[in-house]
Amino acid sequence: MKEIFEWDRLFMNNLPYNFLLEVGFRCIVMYFVALIVLKLAGRRGVKQLSVFELVIILTLGSAAGDPLFYENVGLIPASFVFIIILLLYRCTTFLISRSKKVENWLEGKPIYLIEDGEFSIDKFSKEALAQDEFFTELRLRNVTHLGQIDLAILETNGQISIFFYEDKEVKLGLPILPHAFNEKVVSFKKGQPYACKFCGNIQEAILNTHEHICDRCGKDKWVYAISDKRIT
Repeated sequence: MKEIFEWDRLFMNNLPYNFLLEVGFRCIVMYFVALIVLKLAGRRGVKQLSVFELVIILTLGSAAGDPLFYENVGLIPASFVFIIILLLYRCTTFLISRSKKVENWLEGKPIYLIEDGEFSIDKFSKEALAQDEFFTELRLRNVTHLGQIDLAILETNGQISIFFYEDKEVKLGLPILPHAFNEKVVSFKKGQPYACKFCGNIQEAILNTHEHICDRCGKDKWVYAISDKRIT
């Protein structure tokens, strides 16, 4: 039966002190692994926290929690983890303050999602945008179609800033209410305005036809464009 307050076990779990070198190496490896994985996950997955701030929380949370419950985790290696992570954090913030490239890689840049009532597909990968989540956020701000929006910007903290047109400036736009967005156009009438489901481009049909290609993105999925004013 193990006794409590066995000092060698409590502090080092009966391991040699040079084990701290391995602890340091493990910290460095896992810090960068977590950093890269969270970076690849995208900023919308880590809203309100920067990537490396979340890395600090994850790594320190594990280091602080394990020694509280597990007798085979020594206090000194766990404390050493805190020191290494703190040093890595200081190095990261130092690099961010000195290098714009490092700052842009870690924090990213603001991304224009919508400009002038249409998706800015030349400035971001449209396929990487979680459309349902984005539309939900717009609807929560009483948006019914993209023609009500002048600019929508994905900020570096994962939040979305939206700048609206005044009522008198609202234009035809792609509807984002589920029933309207899912109402696929199967035939086109000459002179009727339609909205491309992919990029939000508004075009009038020049002929009565059953097929129409967007002159902006080359897609062929359309819905009826609307110009309703935003209700606040």
